Amino acid sequence: MKRILLFAKNGQLGWELQQTLSPLGEIIPLDYPEVDFSKPLSLREIVREAKPDIIINPAAYTAVDKAESEKDLAMAINRYAPAVLAEEAARLNIPYFYYSTDYVYDGTKGEAYVETDPTNPLNMYGQSKLEGDLAVLATGATAIIQRVAWVYSMRQGGFVTKVLQWARQNETLRIVDDQISNPTSSRELAEVSALLLAKALEHPLEWLHERRGVYHSVGSGACSRYDWAEEILALDPRKEEQKVKLLKRTKSSEFPTPATRPMVSRLNCDKLYNTFGLRHTCWKLALKFMMKNEA
Repeated sequence: MKRILLFAKNGQLGWELQQTLSPLGEIIPLDYPEVDFSKPLSLREIVREAKPDIIINPAAYTAVDKAESEKDLAMAINRYAPAVLAEEAARLNIPYFYYSTDYVYDGTKGEAYVETDPTNPLNMYGQSKLEGDLAVLATGATAIIQRVAWVYSMRQGGFVTKVLQWARQNETLRIVDDQISNPTSSRELAEVSALLLAKALEHPLEWLHERRGVYHSVGSGACSRYDWAEEILALDPRKEEQKVKLLKRTKSSEFPTPATRPMVSRLNCDKLYNTFGLRHTCWKLALKFMMKNEA
């Protein structure tokens, strides 16, 4: 049985990965304080003690605004720690699965980004994630990097749970309509990851190594934050608790933040489908499933 070393087990994606990966091997799930990604070199000993056959790392520093003032911490977790794990994967000659972000792009392309498009992060979070991608690839490890966007769950704080909370507290919600990307269910992302790993396990490592690199892996279709919020409210299984009467369109400029966000960071996932035959379902269907089953 394969030994799967899974980090960030308590995160929104890590929790889902524990469920979807369990048929594929023995899960070794870890999280803080057992492991501290702010101390990247400490990860070497953890890997060497675990002796895994696969390393999966959904851990990340995701506080986008705080990253502007916590650059060293963001770089430690998003750049140096992933590289250390990739180095260990290369040394052991095992697969390494890692997750990146749409924030490596500046959002000015005007259409969906493909993996070969130039990167140009607008904030420290995006910069730290991009440097992590490049550092992982530079190790030569058999690494699959899935770039994701607007990942959500019903278990932890995020846009979906925040909208539901706001709707129960306010009669008017002002939601920006100029930020556009792909809402991505953490459950579906975990399912796609498990299917990808299952395909890899059907072949020799060389098969996966030939396919190493960056893949966009997000919900099918794109929308604005406003459209997303509108759908969330419509699917709310407890509509009777809503106080909201008006959902109002607004612009990002009305909500200044320390970190600049890319406005239109839609991702094209054709490479994932053409290489592995995998594709996410429509973001609306994934949202409906998540809210129906987890709310």
